[in-house]
Amino acid sequence: MAEHTPTRDEALALLKEYNKSDSLLKHAYAVEGVMRYMARKYGEDEEKWAVIGLIHDLDYERFPQEHCRKTRQILEERGWPEEYIQAAVSHGWGICVDEEPTTTLAKTLYAMEELTGLIAAAALVRPSKSVADMEAKSVLKKWKDKSFAAGVNRPVIEQGAEMLGVELRELVHDAIMGMREVREQIGL
Repeated sequence: MAEHTPTRDEALALLKEYNKSDSLLKHAYAVEGVMRYMARKYGEDEEKWAVIGLIHDLDYERFPQEHCRKTRQILEERGWPEEYIQAAVSHGWGICVDEEPTTTLAKTLYAMEELTGLIAAAALVRPSKSVADMEAKSVLKKWKDKSFAAGVNRPVIEQGAEMLGVELRELVHDAIMGMREVREQIGL
C-alpha cells in the first residue's frame, strides 16, 4: 500500500474503530489539543502533530499487552508514513517499546502524553473542575504529592522536558494551554 498523508477524519475513524472507552477518547483529544498547540509554538505542521496526538494510544484498549507494537502494525497495514508511526510508537519508549523518540515531534508527544493525565486529574479536584482557570503552579504543587495521580509516570515527564530542553514549569504551562483549546471536548 502506498504511503499517504493521513487526515484528522481518517485518524479519528481509526481511533474510534479500536477504542470505545470515553476516557480513552478524551485522553486522545487532550493529547491532540496539546500537540496542535505545541506544533504552533514550534512552527511545525499542526495537522500532522494533531493526528499523531490523536492516534498515539490507538491499540491501548484492545491490545494493552501489545501497546505501541500493535499500533505500528495497524498503521503500517494502512500505509501510514513511517514518521507518523515512529512518533506514535516511541511515546512508549522505555515502558513497552525500545523505539526512542528522536524528533522534536516524538519528544513532545513523549513528554506531553503522561502530563495530560496529571493535568486532567488536577483539574478535576479544582472548584471549577476545569483547565480554564488552572495555572502551572497548582499542577506543580500536586506534582510533589506522589500519592496524587499515582499512576502518572513523573520520571517520563521529567525526561521528556529534559529531551526538549525546557523547564518542567514551561512544559506544564504549554500542556494546560493546549488542553484549554479542547476543554469542551475533554470535559474540563
